[in-house]
Amino acid sequence: QVQLVESGGGLVQAGGSLRLSCVASGRTFSRYGMGWFRQAPGKEREFVAAINWSGGSTTYADSVKGRFTISRDNAKNTGYLQMNSLKPEDTAVYYCAADLSPRVVVRRQDYDYWGQGTQVTVSS
Repeated sequence: QVQLVESGGGLVQAGGSLRLSCVASGRTFSRYGMGWFRQAPGKEREFVAAINWSGGSTTYADSVKGRFTISRDNAKNTGYLQMNSLKPEDTAVYYCAADLSPRVVVRRQDYDYWGQGTQVTVSS
């Protein structure tokens, strides 16, 4: 089992920044890949970013490329999503997820564990 707890969401003005954290417990953190997804009201949960076990490989949705950065600190069992130049359309509940393979994974259905989510609201 893996437990994931997100934090760092909040209300920010357009153009601002937030850093989300995802603390993992239950299995060896460094052995699995991680991802961030988001879900806006009335919409499907969508892929945002993913990172492999070592942090050496990452991938992003086109909508956030160049603005968001995913990273991880295996010594702290924590993953991060740095979000810069935020836009109102980034407003959503953000979820971190763990895939028990060490690779970069982009498909929602391939993730094994999910956090409870943290709300990000960007005002115009």
